[in-house]
Amino acid sequence: MRPIRLLPAFLTVGSWTMLSRVLGLARDVLMAAFLGTGPVAQAFLIAFTLPNMFRRFFAEGAFNMAFVPIFAKKVEAGEDPLGFARDAFSALASFLIGFTLLAQLAMPWLVLAMASGFAGDERYDLSVFYGRIAFPYILFISLTALLSGVLNALGRFSEAAAAPILMNVVMITFLLAGYWSGGDVGLWQIWSVPVAGVAQFALVWWGASRAGFRLVPRLPRLTPDIRRLAMVGAPALLTGGVVQINLLVGRQVGSFFDGAVAWLSYADRLYQLPLGVVGVAIGVVLLPDLSRRLRADDVSGARNAANRATELTLALTVPAALALLVIPAPIVSVLFERGEFSASDTAATAIAVMIYGAGLPAFVLQKVYMPMYYAREDSRTPLRFTIHAMIVNAVAAIALAPFLGFSAAALGTTLAGWTMLFQLWNGTRAMGEAARWDAGIKRAAPRIVLASVLMAIALIGLQYLMADLLADAVWRYGALFLLVAAGGAIYLGAAIAVRALVPSELKRLLRRNSASSA
Repeated sequence: MRPIRLLPAFLTVGSWTMLSRVLGLARDVLMAAFLGTGPVAQAFLIAFTLPNMFRRFFAEGAFNMAFVPIFAKKVEAGEDPLGFARDAFSALASFLIGFTLLAQLAMPWLVLAMASGFAGDERYDLSVFYGRIAFPYILFISLTALLSGVLNALGRFSEAAAAPILMNVVMITFLLAGYWSGGDVGLWQIWSVPVAGVAQFALVWWGASRAGFRLVPRLPRLTPDIRRLAMVGAPALLTGGVVQINLLVGRQVGSFFDGAVAWLSYADRLYQLPLGVVGVAIGVVLLPDLSRRLRADDVSGARNAANRATELTLALTVPAALALLVIPAPIVSVLFERGEFSASDTAATAIAVMIYGAGLPAFVLQKVYMPMYYAREDSRTPLRFTIHAMIVNAVAAIALAPFLGFSAAALGTTLAGWTMLFQLWNGTRAMGEAARWDAGIKRAAPRIVLASVLMAIALIGLQYLMADLLADAVWRYGALFLLVAAGGAIYLGAAIAVRALVPSELKRLLRRNSASSA
């Protein structure tokens, strides 16, 4: 197998992911306008979160983090990767069918576990009803995640990265159909969830089949490789569970404040835009690449890949984080404030955006450091770190809620993110040369921060000068575009001026393999 070219692969995944996130934002803009932050919106968000939570728990978290390194090494060594993938596919499908049936029976308790503040009002019954419709999504999206792992390990990123676009297209279509038909918009929206899961699964199954990995269910077998997968995946499964406990804590705190579940969800969408584009792309590309290089004992190549991923992450997320910190109100107002979404909703959502923005670099850099552990089939160390971060999140969110209200949930998430990142970074010091920062990242990091600070200062001034335009019902859309574009141009100019970004080096990385010796 040819080694993965890191930057071109990142750009492929990042471009598709950007389109998906923009469509996801458009979906949320429409939902905010049609449903606002009322009971139907809150019930939908809880119901949609349930299968997504377990999907990150089982598939994208534990299962894929364990599956991809083993599969990539089998591809590299030619050790029947197709047979292993088929066995893993069958085992995951069998488990999820049983789990989905069990969840249908347990849905009232699952909703209470997510949002006990809903008990006793209309949000609870609606969440249970919606949850039963949405939950089968976990089967299709989890199998989609496995097939995406197969494609990514083969260096085929387009189909897997394009799959989330289908989800947003389907959900937007159902949302508009419900609104234009005068029907129950919430019901249309919740039925779009399982349909979107089937569409995504079909796309990646077709892509894997084209790549020679036609996976069909068969009776699950407990082979030595599946036992190994279980041994590596068990700690990762617990890690995923702890991460989801953090999510549960945030939802629980928010459920006790009317409208907060929606405020936190819309704020989450905004910071997930850069987090998804950069973090997902880096994680998807880096894990199979590091696994291959470590299998081939390519220490210098592994170090170069990790350092360039870190440098790229900082260059994209530090300015994004500062932008969310200094101009959250215009962003939220222009994107969401219309229809059922009021000015008070804007103010509350902007607070959450600021807090999440402060944690953005930590959230994304975790996507760089996590693969360093999983590529070595070490899933126990991240589990220990995640438990520590969970404690920080729970203590901050619960203890501060009486004083800070719903924003304590966002603050707990951000503090936990930085705690997790520090532990991951500190743990890599024992990995030797392959995990150390090189001269390039040491030179670039402080310059990226400087360029980002200069951009933030300029954005504060521009926001003040454009205040009237940003408040105008007609001109605010163009004004926000100009504000964001100006911020991007100022950052780019400052980054080049202080040599945080060197155009000639960027062109070289686009042309060459991420490790020149590979």
